[in-house]
Amino acid sequence: MTPEASGWTPRESADEIEPQLRLGTSADDGARDDYVRAHRQGTFFHLAGWRDVIEREMGHEPADLLAFREGRLVGVLPLMRAPGPVTRRSLISMPFAVYGGPLGDSPLVAQRLVQAAMEAAERGRAGRLELRCIEDGGLPLAPCELYATFVRDLPRRPEDVLALMPKKARAEARKAREKHALVLTEGRWYLDDFVRMFHENKRKLGSPGLPHSFFWALCKRFGDDVRIHMVHRGREPVASVMSFLYGGDLLAYYSGAVEGADRQCSASNFMYMALQEWAVGQGLRRFDFGRSRRDSGAYTFKEHQGFTPTPLQYRFHFVRDRALPTLTPSNPRTKILRDTWARMPMPIARKLSEELCRYLP
Repeated sequence: MTPEASGWTPRESADEIEPQLRLGTSADDGARDDYVRAHRQGTFFHLAGWRDVIEREMGHEPADLLAFREGRLVGVLPLMRAPGPVTRRSLISMPFAVYGGPLGDSPLVAQRLVQAAMEAAERGRAGRLELRCIEDGGLPLAPCELYATFVRDLPRRPEDVLALMPKKARAEARKAREKHALVLTEGRWYLDDFVRMFHENKRKLGSPGLPHSFFWALCKRFGDDVRIHMVHRGREPVASVMSFLYGGDLLAYYSGAVEGADRQCSASNFMYMALQEWAVGQGLRRFDFGRSRRDSGAYTFKEHQGFTPTPLQYRFHFVRDRALPTLTPSNPRTKILRDTWARMPMPIARKLSEELCRYLP
């Protein structure tokens, strides 16, 4: 169904000049990133660097849309063609990201960008167009209510982080520091241990991981805006997290832990408390705990850490697909696949992950 057939046309405004749309190129990246960083809804994943890493490491094709008025950039829709397991591809903003969607100087600009993306999906006979929006922009697309994000302001002093945590979580974090002597340190040299822990967790959850080269590419592309922290118990590394710095935010994005670390010494309770303390010390203003499914243990854990969920406003336009993707842990039909993956030897799981991960963006 074309956008016109759906009965939707963007709201017109007599005060606005119609924006001119075109595909983005690498020559636009500087202006595009400046626009993203200045926009209230811009995120780390709207930046050109995220697109570059996904293109290079996952083989996705860029299809960014830009809007101009009288030569001035007034809108950005980061967009990529994600391959399917056979031939069907989808347009996603953005793959392997929790945030995306259109940015515009006005609702009309954002709507024009989305209309152009819908038309591109129709022309290319894509499976779907998927926009991972944070806010509801009034787009007439199918909603997805599966995910929420967890973001809160940081206190002014590191010692005040503990007071933000509910009583039980606060007690666990304090015990981890005082009884188990856990410490948090930061450094790029922890990359190998981080990737190992990340894959251990993904296998336990029954899901493919991401290749070592992907994480290294993020570090190389974004420099000091990518940080790796490690939790040690004595000399033993027990948990790790990769975070992204964007504006005044710290986004805790990828993580892992050794088997039994949470049960034995509350490693995750400690890690995220200490990570927030570190962020305060760096002068950052907000802590972004990232996305979780509503029915997941991660969702519950974040609530127990004192974070309030904010529903994410993901939107879909279906072309060849007929419904939302179902290859998620929320679907009971995937249980056999997840159980099989969880029993797989680690070397095999990591090898297969390199081939399968590009189809699970």
